[in-house]
Amino acid sequence: MSALANLDPAGNAAVMVMLLQDDQAARILSELEPEELRLLGQKMVELGEIGPEIIAGAIAGFVEKTESLGLMTHDRVGHVRNVMGRAVGDVKAENLMRRIAPQAASKASTIELARWLEPEALAPLIKGEHPQMIAVLLVQLDPEVAAAVLHSLPAAEQSEIVHRIATLGPVSAEAITILEELLTRRIGERHGAAPLAMGGIKEAAGIINGAGKAVEARIMPQIAKMDKVLARKIEEEMFKFEHLFVLDAQSMGALLREVESDVLIGALKGIPESEREVFFRAMSSRAADGVKDEIAARGRTKLAEVVEAQKAIVAIARRLAADGTIAFGSASGGDSDYV
Repeated sequence: MSALANLDPAGNAAVMVMLLQDDQAARILSELEPEELRLLGQKMVELGEIGPEIIAGAIAGFVEKTESLGLMTHDRVGHVRNVMGRAVGDVKAENLMRRIAPQAASKASTIELARWLEPEALAPLIKGEHPQMIAVLLVQLDPEVAAAVLHSLPAAEQSEIVHRIATLGPVSAEAITILEELLTRRIGERHGAAPLAMGGIKEAAGIINGAGKAVEARIMPQIAKMDKVLARKIEEEMFKFEHLFVLDAQSMGALLREVESDVLIGALKGIPESEREVFFRAMSSRAADGVKDEIAARGRTKLAEVVEAQKAIVAIARRLAADGTIAFGSASGGDSDYV
C-alpha cells in the first residue's frame, strides 16, 4: 500500500476514473487518444487495492490542479454549444443557444432543417444524386426518417446506399459543404411549387401534451369529429411507454397492480437497466429482485414481443389516467397536465 501512496499523474487520473460510474467513465475515456487510453488502462490494472489515503490524495491533486487552471474563457460559447449538443442534439442545442447567447448563435444549416422535414419532402431533394451524398445525409437523420427516405428511393440504388453508409468512415468538411449547397439549391427549386412538409402527428402530440389536460380534453374530441383515424394516431403518439417514466411511486404502484407479471417482464426486457428503476422503486425489494431475475432468465426476446407488451401497459395506463387513478406530471396554470 505504501508503494502506491504517491502516485504519478497518470495513476491519480486512473483513481479518479475508477471512482466514477461506468457510463461517466466511458464518456471520458472516449475522448482520449489511443496512447493516453493505453497508459490510463495500464495504470488502472496495476493499481491493485486502493485505500482511502490514495483516494484522498488523488482527489486533492485534482482539486489543486483545477484551482490553478480555473475555467477557460476562450470560446466559452462554443464550449457550451458543444456540451448542449452532446446532451440534447445539435438542433435543440442551437435553439437553446439562440436564447442563451443570441448574438453568438450560428445560422441553422440546411442539414439541420432537413432533420425536421418529413420523408416525403426529403426524398425528392436527393433523388438522382450520388449514393455517397445520399449516405452522408441519411446518417444524420433519425433512423425511422432515414429508413422511410431510403424506401422511397429507387430499389436499384438502395443496396449501394446502405453499403456506403456501412463503410462511410470520417466525412470531410468539404463533403458536408457540398451536401449543404445541394439541399439549399433543391429546396429553393421546389419551394415555390410545393410547400415543405413539416410538423406532423408527433409534433401535434407533443404540443397537446405540453398544453395540459384541459386543452387536450377540449381539442381531441373536436379532432376526432373531423378525422377519427388521425385522432387515434395522435393519441397513440401522446401515450408512449417512455411517458410512464415520469410517474411517481404511488401512481406507478397503482399501474403495476393492474399489469400481469409476464407482460411487465416482456416490456422491461426492451429498455436499459437504468430506465427500469422507476418501475422497481414502486415494488418491494423482494418483488423487484424477482422481476430482475425473470428478466435475466428470459434470454433474447423478439422486438415485436417487447413492443406488444409495452403497448399493453400503455393501454392500462391510459385507462387509469382517464378515470383519475393515476396522473402524469404536475398541475400548471390551472390545468392538470400529464404525459
